[in-house]
Amino acid sequence: MSVPAVTLGGMVSELPSTLRYLARNQSGVVSRSQAIRAGLTSDTIRFRVSSGRWQQIHRGVYATFTGVPGRGTLLWAAVLSVGPGAALSHDTAAELHRLTDSPAKLIHITVPVQRHVITADGIRLHRSARAVEAVQECSFPPRTTVPETVLDLTQTAPTFDDVCGWVTRALARKLTDETGLREAMSARGRLRWRADLDELITAAVGGNHSVLEFRYHRDVERAHDLPESSRQVAFTGPDGRRGRRDRVYERYQVVVELDGRWAHPVEAHWKDRARDNAAAADGQQSLRYSWEHVTRQACATAVQVAKVLRVHGWDGRPRPCSPGCPVQRDFDR
Repeated sequence: MSVPAVTLGGMVSELPSTLRYLARNQSGVVSRSQAIRAGLTSDTIRFRVSSGRWQQIHRGVYATFTGVPGRGTLLWAAVLSVGPGAALSHDTAAELHRLTDSPAKLIHITVPVQRHVITADGIRLHRSARAVEAVQECSFPPRTTVPETVLDLTQTAPTFDDVCGWVTRALARKLTDETGLREAMSARGRLRWRADLDELITAAVGGNHSVLEFRYHRDVERAHDLPESSRQVAFTGPDGRRGRRDRVYERYQVVVELDGRWAHPVEAHWKDRARDNAAAADGQQSLRYSWEHVTRQACATAVQVAKVLRVHGWDGRPRPCSPGCPVQRDFDR
């Protein structure tokens, strides 16, 4: 996502050509140093601000227009206020890359580790030894690449489910790929969750498109030695509409749909029911599990899936995921 240049009308046309070009490409924002280099004097800058023709957004950073500054203006102002080597990162870079659908309250900026900056209110500063290498080429305003942004977010994520969410979302939305993420990982000497990230990327590339899908694969299916299902299987419904099933045990004609209510709007649940009905029309048995079933009742869910698979011809047995796991006892009931 690029931040478009704003239309500033006559006020920009009054500026020297160099500064006019900068203002148009920086959403109407210029820094004091840019204005001075373009030929304006300190008195001219003060007059433009005091007369209301310019607005000071941060110290030494100005919007060259009247009216309420938009999001692009505020992002450029933050970058210019921090100075050389600054790039939007973390949640703010995620916003620009469409990794997230809503802007964070704070504007996140990364600078080279040797820089010491006093930031304005509303700006969260990060320092990195790889600040320069992490910036996406030809990005305006400058921002970290998608792989670097994903890794930055995993390093500040409070839980592994949050880590999973960033990785699966980036790959499911096709914003990056396995190669890009692994190259970014290799470039970092220290990386929290490294082993888990490696496993997570492999799973996401294999078809896990959400945190819930990854959790089902890891905590229900693999942890209890159930048969491995196919992921994101395409189907065509009776009305000709196409879709994808989360999990299909094709040999046994069993479908598992994962209903993460935190991720899916309530008004879309009728689509889930339509998928279940389409599976029944195809002669498949459809099971549906929520976040609660997968994350807090994984063992009980594994028992139920195992019993259904047994009815459909599976001759295996689930195994306990831990010493206290009741899966074998409950499976025999």
